[in-house]
Amino acid sequence: MLAGGHWAILGQLLFNIGEKASMPDLKNRLAAMLLLFLLAFSLFAGCSPPPQIMGIDNPDLTAASVHDVTRQRIFIATTRGPSEEPGVLYGPDRSLALLLASVDVTIPPNHVEGQLERPQQLPPDPRKDFTVTNPVTYASDKDVVVEIRRELEKRPREDRKLLLFVHGFNNTSSDATLRLAQFVEDTGFEGVPILFTWASAATASRYVYDLNSTLVAREKVKEIADIMVRSKPESADVFAHSMGAFLTMEGLVDLQQADTLGRRGEIDNIMLAAPDIDLDVFRTQLRQLSPEIRKKMYVLVSKDDKALRLSSRIAGGVPRVGVADTDELEALGVTVIDLSEIDDSASGSHSKFAGSPEVVQLIGLGLNSGHKFGQDNTPAIQKILSTSPIQIFGNGVNLFN
Repeated sequence: MLAGGHWAILGQLLFNIGEKASMPDLKNRLAAMLLLFLLAFSLFAGCSPPPQIMGIDNPDLTAASVHDVTRQRIFIATTRGPSEEPGVLYGPDRSLALLLASVDVTIPPNHVEGQLERPQQLPPDPRKDFTVTNPVTYASDKDVVVEIRRELEKRPREDRKLLLFVHGFNNTSSDATLRLAQFVEDTGFEGVPILFTWASAATASRYVYDLNSTLVAREKVKEIADIMVRSKPESADVFAHSMGAFLTMEGLVDLQQADTLGRRGEIDNIMLAAPDIDLDVFRTQLRQLSPEIRKKMYVLVSKDDKALRLSSRIAGGVPRVGVADTDELEALGVTVIDLSEIDDSASGSHSKFAGSPEVVQLIGLGLNSGHKFGQDNTPAIQKILSTSPIQIFGNGVNLFN
């Protein structure tokens, strides 16, 4: 199995080789791409993925015993089936029911912004590794609503907000939980995070399985939205990455058609990072959403996104939204945040939203400034934009400049 960084390397390898190929026959071209994929995949077959750590504590040095760590409670909604394998909690199999849980995550004192200090062997050392402990499962949505409300009430009113995070392709439940924890830590988000983890196979070669898993999970967006509304936050933000952006858009369309989108609770920002969505499909999805919702939408793109360039090739050359032309996207009524010139991402070109310190700082200022992304034209936002190659197009231009 390839980790996220390996997937990016694989994407670049296939893209570079594929650029040199010249085969007029589609069947031969697809066969060649498959052969190249298997060849590249074999290069990484000997690489061991990091261990799964959901619910794994260190018996000699428990996470609770270390006092100089940062602690987060993350709520989980999932269409993954439960797993009895240690460290997995929820595996790659699909569940037709929405399952609910929470975990406690600790961030080590040596954490570096933009990086994910993940243990490479078990048990984790909470002094230098992220840990995920105390998994609690909930029998009903009523139970999880009570717990989310309790967490919200611990915060001052201005911080009683929810962040729904939807992960992307090739993720385990550990991958997604750790990434959300790191993202919350680095953005300084003060509200309550909720992870929607769908049944990714967490294997680079099972792209189609993952895509179909997002379609299986699509109908559960309504249930998650209902849980969020009943938790009575002051506001909510949505952040989706890669293939998770496709799932999010499909869920938003369902909510719009049910005439409940934005009517039962305040949605501040909908952020789509490196969306792995066919551009024509995205146009169709946007046409079904109200102008008010489109104005809340921010699309993070990067021309050098290796994974999406490969995805575009697999799709027969149809561009993915995350590498599409900024003018074309701006014309669709969304705000485009172009990260193409960002080159300091510790998590590669496909995950700059979490791997680049200046990007996570900008997102954090948006999420935490008056609940409206960029509307408070703060000196801190101005400073990042004045010294950063980040470019913003569309509705956000008036907000940031």
